[in-house]
Amino acid sequence: MLLEHAKILYAIRSAKEIVGRKKLQKMIYIAKRLSFPYQERFGFHFYGPYSEELTLQVEELVNLGFLEEVKEKKGGYFQYRYKLTDNGEEFLQMNAINVDKKLEACLCDMNEQSSRFLELVSTILYFDNLSKQDIYEKIAKVKSKQNYTKDEIEEAFDYIASLKEKAGS
Repeated sequence: MLLEHAKILYAIRSAKEIVGRKKLQKMIYIAKRLSFPYQERFGFHFYGPYSEELTLQVEELVNLGFLEEVKEKKGGYFQYRYKLTDNGEEFLQMNAINVDKKLEACLCDMNEQSSRFLELVSTILYFDNLSKQDIYEKIAKVKSKQNYTKDEIEEAFDYIASLKEKAGS
């Protein structure tokens, strides 16, 4: 159990700070799909792949004082910022996990992307058993409110290829 929590802490430490619950969900899902050792189960939800397990683990890490969660009002919604606390850093040092440096590079790269773009990337990965044409159609159907353009979808396919190269998968 604590190993999975440590992996989440490591992801947040690698990124320095993650702004948004959705972004955190997408980053972990994409990392998992790149064959990094995340064990959380994901299903498809409103904003793409989502893990209730991951949500609960983050809540536990906040309650344990290992993660700082700052809730900010942004227009008509709340946004959450996550970063490691000193206790979280201590926990990671005491529970040294063997993490691939390629994971850190991928997480930092993903953290520079928008949540909207990561939602598209994770959705493509979720449906990667389909043909490229079927993925286009699926995105048009399940993400109609996002109005992703053909160029954005192509950019997401290219981004996935670059992440796979970075991850060595």
